[in-house]
Amino acid sequence: MQRFFGLLLGFFATSIHVVQAEDWPHWMGPNRDNVWTVSNPPTSFPSSGLKPRWQTAVAGGYAGPAVVGSKVYVTDFVSDSNVKVDNFGRRSFSGSERVLCIDDTDGKVVWKVEYPVTYTISYPAGPRCTPIVDGDRLFTLGAEGDLYCLNASTGTVLWSKNLKKAYNTDSPLWGYAGHPLVVGNLLYTLAGGNGSHIVCLNKNTGEEVWRSGTGKEQGYVPPSIIQAGGTKQLIAPSASAITSVDPATGKEYWSFPYEASNGSIIMTPVTSGPYLFIGGYSRKNLLLKLNDQKPTATKVWQDVAKKAISPVNVQPMVIDGIVYGFDETGELLAFEIESGKRLWETSKPVSPRPVQSGTAFIVRTEKNFILFNDSGELILANLSPSGYEEIARTKIIEPTNNAFGRDVVWCAPAFANGSIYVRNDEKLLCIPLVATASK
Repeated sequence: MQRFFGLLLGFFATSIHVVQAEDWPHWMGPNRDNVWTVSNPPTSFPSSGLKPRWQTAVAGGYAGPAVVGSKVYVTDFVSDSNVKVDNFGRRSFSGSERVLCIDDTDGKVVWKVEYPVTYTISYPAGPRCTPIVDGDRLFTLGAEGDLYCLNASTGTVLWSKNLKKAYNTDSPLWGYAGHPLVVGNLLYTLAGGNGSHIVCLNKNTGEEVWRSGTGKEQGYVPPSIIQAGGTKQLIAPSASAITSVDPATGKEYWSFPYEASNGSIIMTPVTSGPYLFIGGYSRKNLLLKLNDQKPTATKVWQDVAKKAISPVNVQPMVIDGIVYGFDETGELLAFEIESGKRLWETSKPVSPRPVQSGTAFIVRTEKNFILFNDSGELILANLSPSGYEEIARTKIIEPTNNAFGRDVVWCAPAFANGSIYVRNDEKLLCIPLVATASK
């Protein structure tokens, strides 16, 4: 049983609100492709280590920060209980979820919004989803389905909706972790329930536009939009199927059964040419071939042993037909998307940690790759079809949570303004990575 991360939404950048190249307005960056477009990315670390420009106290949570201009947004959970437990029995923990707006010039809190919530989920340390900045609006999704639209400057609540109440459903075992997707005036999010696996809302009012699908469980895959078969397709996996629908109406285009063990379907599918790949817990894998003339698909292979990866920890990425990502074993793998053939594997990014369940978030720059592992280490490396080459490594933050008998930090960082923004369950840090990082 592993994690609820791996939520990269990567195929509809042209329709997402225009932001500055150095902003990180939502999960996995400006274009939701896990790429940091800084012109002078770091190629080494100082021998004395990296020092924060500022740090701010925060409470528990797995949600990464979003950064736009001089503002940083992050969510957390405040509770008097010990929430650093696995809680597979789904006991209740009371507290408050908070949305914090932080000034990037000095790390001081500009405003905060908080609301009471009772967690009944596994790993109840805090919310999972990175905030979404869309123009003057901020959208957040809490671990128990509290969806908020706020004024990004003032924190004024414009509308809110509890997905569990609105759609008569329960929260997933590991909480709501599928990041919503905002496109134009529409917001897509996993809801759950009968006929409402995924829902489309008017982002300005919160009113429902359409609902679609029924899944055995919600799973944790955020909705994503691809261009294939001459049209836009909204891809909406659940714990029992991967489905494509019309993003304007919710009408189904195609669907394939997909049995995710323990409901652990987490990664956003990746595409390369005509191929779409998804994988999940218990060595699940599925490759589909998309029709280039109409919105249909055919299965190429599924659940083949020792093929491709089961990326239940963090989101993989595909480059020139090669997929790079972490398998459920904790090993970093590369494989050919068409054949599923593994090219190489290594546990070096998470060593000397136990390999099982080891994780590292992967971000690509124009010169190399930046990995942030669950020990709180930042790594510079080269990834290619021929292997993994480590350039530098340094510790930047302490793990403050635990899982599988070891200390972990499971929070995706943000990259903006020449810096990395990273948090644990105690503090949020802004750490310059390039020489020109300044405000």
